[in-house]
Amino acid sequence: MKILVVGGGGREHAIIRKLKESKQVDALYCAPGNGGISKDAECFPVKATDVEGMVALAKQLAVDLVFVAPDDPLAAGMVDALNKEGIMTFGPTKDAAQIEASKVFSKNLMKEFNIPTASYEVFDDPAKALSYIEEKNEYPVVIKADGLALGKGVIIAANHEEAKEGLHEKRYSVPAATMLLWKNS
Repeated sequence: MKILVVGGGGREHAIIRKLKESKQVDALYCAPGNGGISKDAECFPVKATDVEGMVALAKQLAVDLVFVAPDDPLAAGMVDALNKEGIMTFGPTKDAAQIEASKVFSKNLMKEFNIPTASYEVFDDPAKALSYIEEKNEYPVVIKADGLALGKGVIIAANHEEAKEGLHEKRYSVPAATMLLWKNS
């Protein structure tokens, strides 16, 4: 098999190292990859989020399987686009990736199907969120941006001042106006 792994981080390198052990694998490719990955797979300069570019690369290389590991291309529908072109792909579809891509979706899903989860409220207005936090007056409180934020979309506020600052945090890679709050239990 010829396999293309999408991504360029430690997770993708570990996947490639394991795939390399298989006698069924004839060629390993990675896009974009990195210096370490290039020792184990041939790398191509296609961004992991470039859905059209990755489909074109998979066709060009005539791969048997594409392994999509990072959250961003999964949430963007890369698996759907590859499958549409008849390319065998490992990874969840865009709809299935919502459970990781949207914390609001996943928390609502848990609530709907009685899956135990911490209590939460969803706000699209930082002032309303702060009023809720002040009313509850229970700390710590978790402030979470909805959407993918590369592990940087959460603040655990130990007190009112940290909560207030967190609600106006500018480091989110998603719109900071969409907040998901739940008690840290």
